[in-house]
Amino acid sequence: MSKSEVAIVTGAAGGIGQAIVAALAAQGVAVVGTGRDESRLRALGDGLSPEAAFSHVVADITAADAPRRIVEHALERFGRISYLVNNAGAGVWAPVHETSDAMLDEVIGISLRAPFRLSREVIPHMGKGCAIVTIGSTFGIMGGLDGGIYCAVKAALTGLTQTMAAQYGEQGIRANVVAPTVVRTPMTEAAWDYPAFQRINQGLTPFYRDCLPDDVANAVAFLCSAKGEFINGQVLPIDGGWSTTRMINPRFAA
Repeated sequence: MSKSEVAIVTGAAGGIGQAIVAALAAQGVAVVGTGRDESRLRALGDGLSPEAAFSHVVADITAADAPRRIVEHALERFGRISYLVNNAGAGVWAPVHETSDAMLDEVIGISLRAPFRLSREVIPHMGKGCAIVTIGSTFGIMGGLDGGIYCAVKAALTGLTQTMAAQYGEQGIRANVVAPTVVRTPMTEAAWDYPAFQRINQGLTPFYRDCLPDDVANAVAFLCSAKGEFINGQVLPIDGGWSTTRMINPRFAA
């Protein structure tokens, strides 16, 4: 089976990943979703519309053979690769002096080494109109208290993206970062009850609501479309103004 456009989405079964898959599928893009939990990947596919073309690969994104297996599956299933969405990431958050080597290895392996290796694997199969979108963070734009290796790696993704934009843009392959603030998902739900978290995130966001997975997914879908064709080497914050205005939201001013 072939579709006009085909995307690989890592971390597809998570809150943001599911929204990205749904947004791309709604544009008629065939999607290969990756993750470690087959039952969640199957449920994701079952929840899409009957017209959606979806396949999945169960893989630990840090495994030595993961990039090759994922790319081979996409080519065998759909015949081409148009887009890569590097969404999988590690959420380890700790100050530098409390960060162990194991924590370093986990975050670097999942959030930097894996996107680098998968990008390297797909680029030879890409050409004009193709795109690589990597999910970064506003904490890669400006460091955060206790951010440690998380902030360092998210900043490094910008360097990777910009060098790919410079290297492969002439071939018609564009590369960009979507950098959301903290997104309201089941994984982050407990944090919203803490006053310090509310002050840092909601209190400094000049907008009336929190960031949702669809906000990130809509930006990814735009960049993976002809409408985003001349956007290359950019970091797009999805944060309601958090990273630029430094305004105190009146709801949290007291």
